[in-house]
This record gives sequence, C-alpha cells and structure tokens, in this order.
Amino acid sequence: MPITKSAKKALKQGEKKKVFNLRRKKKVEDTVKTVKKLVKEGKVKEANALLPKAFSALDKAAKGNTIKDNTASRKKSRLNAFVKKASLK
Repeated sequence: MPITKSAKKALKQGEKKKVFNLRRKKKVEDTVKTVKKLVKEGKVKEANALLPKAFSALDKAAKGNTIKDNTASRKKSRLNAFVKKASLK
C-alpha cells in the first residue's frame, strides 16, 4: 500500500484511468468484432458503413494513449484490407 500522500493520489488516479482505458478498449474490440461479423455473414455494405466508426474508436484510443499509435494504424489497415477483400468476392 502507498505510504506517502503523493503515492496515495497516484494510486487513485491509476484506478480511474484503468476504468477509462478498459471502457475505451472494449469499445474498440466491440466495433472491430461487429465489422468482422458482418463481413463473415456476407453483409459487406453494412460493414463498409461501420468502418468509420471502428476507425474513430481506434483513433480515440490511440489519442488517449490507451493503445499505441502504430497499433491503431495496423489494426485499421488490416480491418480495411479484410473488408476490401470481402467486397471483391
């Protein structure tokens, strides 16, 4: 347990940030999962319409340092390629 006043404060801040980061990560996972599910069901147009939402969630997570910038870019690129490949079939 923290002893000094500043350590106690840092612990409280960390707990708040943890909840915030988990919520943001969950939003990213949910949107990406929804897009992939739509593609697998053959609903490519709906998946294409949901892509900007997924990109936005990834960008917000990267902006708030919940995930790293390159991770967000990689996920966006792979998701876009996945949807594009499905639309060509």
